[in-house]
Amino acid sequence: MAEQLSLWALIANATVLVQFVMLLLLLASITSWIMIVQRGIYLRNANSAFRRFEQTFWSGVDLNQLYAQTGARASRASGLESIFRAGYREFDRLTHKGNADPEAVMEGAERSMRVALSREEEKLNTNLPFLASVASVSPYIGLFGTVWGIMNAFRGLANVQQATLATVAPGISEALIATAMGLFAAIPAVLAYNRYSAKADVIYSNYETFADEFSSILHRRVHVTKRG
Repeated sequence: MAEQLSLWALIANATVLVQFVMLLLLLASITSWIMIVQRGIYLRNANSAFRRFEQTFWSGVDLNQLYAQTGARASRASGLESIFRAGYREFDRLTHKGNADPEAVMEGAERSMRVALSREEEKLNTNLPFLASVASVSPYIGLFGTVWGIMNAFRGLANVQQATLATVAPGISEALIATAMGLFAAIPAVLAYNRYSAKADVIYSNYETFADEFSSILHRRVHVTKRG
């Protein structure tokens, strides 16, 4: 009996549908773990890059010099660096036009930063919808496999003259494995989603704060230039 109720034997002897459910949940779990690791690394690096660039920006460095320094890695710029470059590039382009209206300059720079902010928000939230889907759907997929397996176990009782616990135990056990696998896939996904979603919101809020502060700096500069 111990051999019959071993985990691998139960999986191997399960019905095709229950095995398909288990395989689906296994793939969902593996994929979600890959995304959990990737998102953790990305958000950690994004937060570190934010701190570094913010420290450089507020160190008193000249904006033209900072823009030139970030030009070498413009193709792979992200986070605050991308937002800064988008806003300052448009600001510099418009201010070098003859008789540039300060309000039009600021509107163009802020519009460019909003576009950059939208792109950075997409990067921060990449793969989070998948984790949310795994977290919400996996238990139900596992429950479906369990219900189907239990139905088959009890259906098998019709062919048995004397029903005992030993008769239905293997069928019920293999069915419950599907529920366990559903929870195994869902629990890490929901924990990661909640943590990463909150972290992404904090980082994005910091981006928005920087964009507002940078807009104020550009606003003062464009009006000083206009008066000059």
